Amino acid sequence: MVARLATHHSNSPAFRPGPLRHVSRRTTCLAALSLSLAGLVALAGHQATPPLRNGQPAKSKVLASRVPPGALAWSKRGFIRDLRVETRCAGRGMARVKATLVADGVKDDVVDASLDAKSDPLPSRGDVLVIGSGLGGLCCGALLAASGKKVVVLESHSEFGGAAHSWKRRAKDGGIYKFESGPSLFSGLSPESTKKAREQGQPANNPLRSVLDAVHEDCDWITYKTWGCIFPDQTVDISVGGEAFSGPGGALDQFGGPNAKKEWNDLLEYMKPLISAAQDLPVVTAALREDRLVALTMLKYLPSILKIMRYGPKLNMLQRPFSEAVKAVNIQDPFILNWLNLLSFLLQGTPSDSLLCSVMAYMLGDWYKEDAMLDFPKGGSGAIIDALVRSIRKNGGSVVSGAHVEEVVLDSEGRASHLRVRHKQKDMMVQADNAVVSNADLWSTRNLIKENQGSAPSIDKWKEFANECSEMDQCESFMHLHLGIRAEGIPKIPPQFAVVRDWQKPIESEGNVMIIAIPSLIDPSMAPEGKHVIHAYTAGNEPIALWKDVERGSPEYSKLKEERSQVLWEALERIIPDIRSRVEVEMVGTPLTHSRFLRRSNGTYGPLLKAGDGMLPGHTTPIPNLYTCGDSTFPGIGVPAVAASGTICANTISGLREHLRTLEAMGF
Repeated sequence: MVARLATHHSNSPAFRPGPLRHVSRRTTCLAALSLSLAGLVALAGHQATPPLRNGQPAKSKVLASRVPPGALAWSKRGFIRDLRVETRCAGRGMARVKATLVADGVKDDVVDASLDAKSDPLPSRGDVLVIGSGLGGLCCGALLAASGKKVVVLESHSEFGGAAHSWKRRAKDGGIYKFESGPSLFSGLSPESTKKAREQGQPANNPLRSVLDAVHEDCDWITYKTWGCIFPDQTVDISVGGEAFSGPGGALDQFGGPNAKKEWNDLLEYMKPLISAAQDLPVVTAALREDRLVALTMLKYLPSILKIMRYGPKLNMLQRPFSEAVKAVNIQDPFILNWLNLLSFLLQGTPSDSLLCSVMAYMLGDWYKEDAMLDFPKGGSGAIIDALVRSIRKNGGSVVSGAHVEEVVLDSEGRASHLRVRHKQKDMMVQADNAVVSNADLWSTRNLIKENQGSAPSIDKWKEFANECSEMDQCESFMHLHLGIRAEGIPKIPPQFAVVRDWQKPIESEGNVMIIAIPSLIDPSMAPEGKHVIHAYTAGNEPIALWKDVERGSPEYSKLKEERSQVLWEALERIIPDIRSRVEVEMVGTPLTHSRFLRRSNGTYGPLLKAGDGMLPGHTTPIPNLYTCGDSTFPGIGVPAVAASGTICANTISGLREHLRTLEAMGF
């Protein structure tokens, strides 16, 4: 859900080099066949930032032979002057760590903690090497490992999960706060939210749910219905579900005008065939692959495709801006117009005139059905990452942290054959027997192919492809505020909030929309007893240009962090007026945090592609054996979208028999 959460401002020309002109013919044909997989970006979790301790992370250092490089990165605060460590090992993958830190001359007692030392040893070769452990890469790796491939996932950071990773911080009284860097709103993943589909013999329509089903892994899920909205003149609670929104006493009765219900019902009636088509698309996604075998995998699901096609000419609206549907219904009610504009921005970081109609169709169908609910993985988003990592390992694969890929090495025929990896302060070569998959953004992937690797035809094609990728517009970035607070005396409030500062400004304006997540209100295990963990962030509207020439760790950086985070504090004070006096743990993340820990180009959240401006690249590249997945590939940004990209990539690498077995395991 809170999906794309990213935008691009016209006052940042340095980051607007122009639209992507190149999309592979094969990808274009597949996209036409599937009508519009862009609907899958609905209900997508935003992506956010890795842990940054007061903005001053210290250099990673191997502190004990059984603790991987960077494993203590989350516990560091300020510039380390003195660090005393004791370790007690407890079998493979576990280490008891006790640390006392003196940062800038001040003893910090909050860092004593226990950590899971998660990394596997780095193998010398694998069938498929995956660069990055984001959700897209892990979904791809898990599916391939389940089909019999020896998969090696290489993660530069100390924590797995990419923009969806999590970490822990110990409070002064010994309790543990669990912080999340990314997704906050989930849907269509729990047994409760998929119960109706299961009873009707239908598979789940969330691609991440399909991947978990295929690899026989899952999380414990908690469901809830209500989230809060902080508008310029009021704070309201709004529940998902048709009756909760438009029924007696619902949001439309409270905030809409005299014609609000009629206009809303007219919109849902107009969108009904588009909603049905969008919710039928996951079967097409699961059957997609980017080679000639797609005809065979698609043929098996011809009835599902024909079911979508029955909606006829109206399907063209799936590819049109959602604002055209709003105009067709002639919606005039100010509350509904503002609400739809907010939902559009939360889904993809654009107003409704730039959002694909298919994206909104998918979301409307999920949020406003009668049995609608929201899901939360017990233990936070890291539980999803752990499930995917478990799947890879139980099928013979490896997931390695602290393994930074420096280069994709090509053989004499121009094929991706090895990765040059920096691991434990050493350069190592890892052989890819079948394929290399880059889960990094396309700007970063472009830089992994060095220009001095021969003159094979694939090199020339790659240069052209890379140049076109560099012309993709970039979304803006985020400001993050991670807090651990005392909870006594806080009245009952929803666990999630969307904040709008000014309806008169464009919804995508700098700092105009923020998200606040308090996951400990859903799952008390996320924080020590009597306390809460909070993640507040500007929703992809932090200008990259403001940070371009700022040096991380400098006084200017500290000052800018303080200034740019104030809007988040002010939003939180609308909910908890005395929040500043309650704080025990405080961490601030910036675009430079994204750039450093997530290796994101310029700290961007991902590519910016407005409705009608073309399509994102597919998952094959001009380099044989080199594939891509993740948010800068089709179908785009968001949890279901990157899960879909990982699925399509895995399908393309797999043989036909393995692909058909995966489809069967998904329930298709």
